[in-house]
Amino acid sequence: MAESLTLYAGDRLAQARALAGLSDEALRVQAVTAARDKSFEDLWALTLAYLSSETSAGVRLSPHTLRAYRKGLEVLLEHAAANAWNLLRPGRREPPLYVAALTASGLKPATVQARVAAAGALYRALRWAGATDADPFADVKRPKDRTRGVVKNPPYREEFVQALLLEADPHEAALLLLLAHAGLRIAEALAVTWADVNLPGRRLLVAHGKGDKARMVPLSARLREALSTLQAQPHQASDFVLPLRAYSSAYERLQKLALKCGREHEFRGFHAGRKYAGTQLYAAVKDFTRVAGFLGHEQVDTTRRYVELPEDDLNDAVEHF
Repeated sequence: MAESLTLYAGDRLAQARALAGLSDEALRVQAVTAARDKSFEDLWALTLAYLSSETSAGVRLSPHTLRAYRKGLEVLLEHAAANAWNLLRPGRREPPLYVAALTASGLKPATVQARVAAAGALYRALRWAGATDADPFADVKRPKDRTRGVVKNPPYREEFVQALLLEADPHEAALLLLLAHAGLRIAEALAVTWADVNLPGRRLLVAHGKGDKARMVPLSARLREALSTLQAQPHQASDFVLPLRAYSSAYERLQKLALKCGREHEFRGFHAGRKYAGTQLYAAVKDFTRVAGFLGHEQVDTTRRYVELPEDDLNDAVEHF
């Protein structure tokens, strides 16, 4: 390859601009060569450039989404190499067999769907580059998961949250409460700056939520106390509330905290904290629309998957029918 796509592995916008600035033929040749060689780094650079410039989320795609696409591309290329795929002209029976192989490997339906989404992103990038007209995953059936997300990954329990808070240092407490009281996504929590925090007004501006939508969320008394404690610390020079800049660092920090509390088996990442916030708020207001606004959901149906309802929720309602 005359000029490897990996040369554009710096800033995502700069990379996208560099690739888009190539002549149509130069971009097509590079993409065709990368597909022929099944070069992971080159095809990921191409996919990332496409995602950054040609999708609605663009450069604001969350790190979680990018990790899922990257892993999906890696898995697809391993399968393609093992089964002698021609990536630019895959046989019409190959994509369904790929999905069947993923399912047979024991992956959960949601993970299979994520892998197929990554494959679709690769082919959109290849079409964007003019390397192929193929859209082999367009009509592939994906397994459906009939189990509600709040059942598979329920909210954290009150006892777990309180146990962690008892052992948390100031930064860990703020992180946990931004998730479990303010209902923030992990990317939103790590991006909070002191300029976003209004302690007297008891409000927090989520400046760049999912889809680049801003929203205001109320701050609980416990979260205001945690933020005040942080703000009063000496050498608080950073614009960001939390010093943790990476998803992996934040995950490791809370995982170690759960281990310290002897509750590592209950730790399930960040989203269970967000579901805790949604469930607690719904219990107080009984209004999915208001909870959706709080969590930054565009569709109320999404919010329903975040809220755990008690099994006896209707007992009182039907008592005097």
